[in-house]
Amino acid sequence: MDTEAKHTERDRSSAPGTGEEGEGSRFMRTRRLPSMSWRRAVVLGVACTVAVLLFSRFVVQPFQIPSSSMEPTLQIGDRVLVNKLAYGSGAEPERGDVVVFDGTGSFVQEGMEENPVSAATRGALAALGLAEPAETDFVKRVVGVGGDRVVCCDKGGRVEVNGVPVDESYLHPDDVPSVVPFDIVVPQGTLWVMGDHRSNSRDSRDHLGEPGGGMVPVDKVVGRADWIGWPAGRWTSLERPDAFSRVPDPGRMPGGGHG
Repeated sequence: MDTEAKHTERDRSSAPGTGEEGEGSRFMRTRRLPSMSWRRAVVLGVACTVAVLLFSRFVVQPFQIPSSSMEPTLQIGDRVLVNKLAYGSGAEPERGDVVVFDGTGSFVQEGMEENPVSAATRGALAALGLAEPAETDFVKRVVGVGGDRVVCCDKGGRVEVNGVPVDESYLHPDDVPSVVPFDIVVPQGTLWVMGDHRSNSRDSRDHLGEPGGGMVPVDKVVGRADWIGWPAGRWTSLERPDAFSRVPDPGRMPGGGHG
């Protein structure tokens, strides 16, 4: 008798349409589940976004290439992954590195201001690689570091660094190393940078007559572009070329340079 009574009670509570308590419980579950899932999705989305932004801020940041100044190495629309830890612990950029830097005070006049709201929005999207970088951010190749004498051009039309001609195989095939002659010594703590598409690059050469002489302070370097992450068909690592392997350190260079 007891078993039968319990069985009947279970049937009554679970049978469709036979009990107000069972039907109300199902109705409450139907209403609550989407609400909780929505909240959970929002919290998860915010947490993931914050984690990505923090990772982008301190470790690796996507950087969208806005121009053809680094062709053929980098093409318009490429997303490079910038390693922000590359120059930690006293390490500094080396000749041949492709770097992203803040050009404020060197390539761009001080005092350029952007609407705070639009700047924050653009900054967040740029940090995710979904928008072009700020107009003050640049990507170029390091050709000279502190103490180097960089000259263009030698009798063979090549750039010389510390008296050694550099065979720049990464240049755009339609370009020469430079149509603008220069002979400079890079101050300590700064870099001389140039684009790979020399005829379509505004780089250190274009700022020779300005304060700073086109040099980029090392502390303005955001990081080193180590990989092309997008589009998928162009995924590759950006290795430092061996073009500068024979260039001696400035202290070993015979004679002296002049600016």
